[in-house]
Amino acid sequence: MRLAALALLLAPLSLYSQAASLTVCTEASPEGFDVVQYNSLTTTNASADVLMNRLVEFDAERGELVPSLAQEWSASADGLVYDFQLRQDVKFHTTDAFSPSRELNAEDVLFSFQRMLDPQHPWHKVAKTGYPHAQSMQWPTLIDKIEAPDPHHVRITLRHPDATFLATLSMGFASIYSSEYAAQLMAAGTPEKLNAQPIGSGPFVFRRFQKDAVVRYQANDAYFGGKPQVDDLIYAITPDANVRLQKLRRGECQVALSPKPQDVASARGDAALQVIETPAFMTAFVAINTQHPPLDKPAVRQAINLAFDKTNYLKAVFEGSAVPANGPYPPNTWSYARSLPGYPQDQAKARALLAEAGFKDGFKTTLWTRPSGSLLNPNPSLGAQLLQADLAKIGIQAEIRVIEWGELIRRAKAGEHDLLFMGWAGDNGDPDNFLTPQFSCASVESGLNFARYCDKALDNLITEGKRLSNQTERAQRYEQAQRIIQEQALWLPLAHPTASALLRAGVSGYKVNPFGRQDFSKISLGR
Repeated sequence: MRLAALALLLAPLSLYSQAASLTVCTEASPEGFDVVQYNSLTTTNASADVLMNRLVEFDAERGELVPSLAQEWSASADGLVYDFQLRQDVKFHTTDAFSPSRELNAEDVLFSFQRMLDPQHPWHKVAKTGYPHAQSMQWPTLIDKIEAPDPHHVRITLRHPDATFLATLSMGFASIYSSEYAAQLMAAGTPEKLNAQPIGSGPFVFRRFQKDAVVRYQANDAYFGGKPQVDDLIYAITPDANVRLQKLRRGECQVALSPKPQDVASARGDAALQVIETPAFMTAFVAINTQHPPLDKPAVRQAINLAFDKTNYLKAVFEGSAVPANGPYPPNTWSYARSLPGYPQDQAKARALLAEAGFKDGFKTTLWTRPSGSLLNPNPSLGAQLLQADLAKIGIQAEIRVIEWGELIRRAKAGEHDLLFMGWAGDNGDPDNFLTPQFSCASVESGLNFARYCDKALDNLITEGKRLSNQTERAQRYEQAQRIIQEQALWLPLAHPTASALLRAGVSGYKVNPFGRQDFSKISLGR
């Protein structure tokens, strides 16, 4: 009788626990949790999106910036001075490792930005590989000074106008950290723990990470945006998309990210599941390393573009869930250059270009890809094999190398690759979100420019576009930039996908973000 009674008592608790716990099947491990050190969306999703907040956020539905840690802001008429008034009810997370003594104030903002900008800052060298986004966005030369006129007022002064600056503050790397926690770690001689035991102000609190297995979070009861409706958030790291779908069907996760196109089609016919999707502001591409001979020759890069049967690739890999890419960003982006001819498949012309470049008999190269599928590369193995076969037809022997995601990103940022399957997601709809990180000279140094291409004319166009406030004038610069990018064949553009997620039927409150960002704070689970 006692055992039976105990079971009756425990049953409601068990049911409640299941209902209050949200498990999300994700495709890869984050590189770490100090998001400023990294550039992958996987890491942003596991750190910035659930643990952190920024001064402002970008509302994808409304297409505009909205308040976050800054409840209001203003800019001077000359576009050089930005003033932010901070919220006064923001609490940093309390964990076993840290208990804050105060709420967020301007000191935290100054610390978060100055560690990236000032080489003499005691935290600057903690990021051993640097600050890729801050460097690519040229913040060290753009930002003149950051001040705190009072504890809840931050003033940022720029050296020159930048039409993209405010929008970049919504990006993951602009997350605000606790300077008090940072001081505690530095005093203890353990600054590396910021990357392993993160503290933020966001909707969830970090609990535990087991690489290639799980990330565990707990709802932040003190979140200024309101406590999430689930008590626990679990990232179940599941590289195989088929396994993610199986787990979803068994109820082992309530959300499955980055489904394969055929899984989306299958889920539509399953009453226990639902499909959520939206056109993604993303581009899948193959980066061509212009620093590696013979890929340093434009004719060789053009031949690679002409050799590829993109129509067949889209059909086989994306199965109707993407539109072909002709350049760096999606066609619905303002300043998209619609008149560019692209590279329709023409293997005879490709062979002629190789011959003109001195490679009549072709050459050997390597083709890097990841082992598991993602939104921007649903079937890495098949895609690589298709490109390998088409290149072989014009004499290029490409050895496929499958490299684990974190290692691939690290080595690609160091410029070790030849041809690299990659993808890029914009953060706020501005075309510069693609151009500066992927094609500026500063981004070669930071590692985000996977084409490893630095050209003064292209760099000047990107810089001029950022400094102009008139959108028509900016668009003119960006259209010229796209022309150079295509003529130089810096990428083999592949696709603009549809962003999808699969959910259990009882899940509500989740929306697919076109920029790949994740918000699980508003999800509720049906009983």
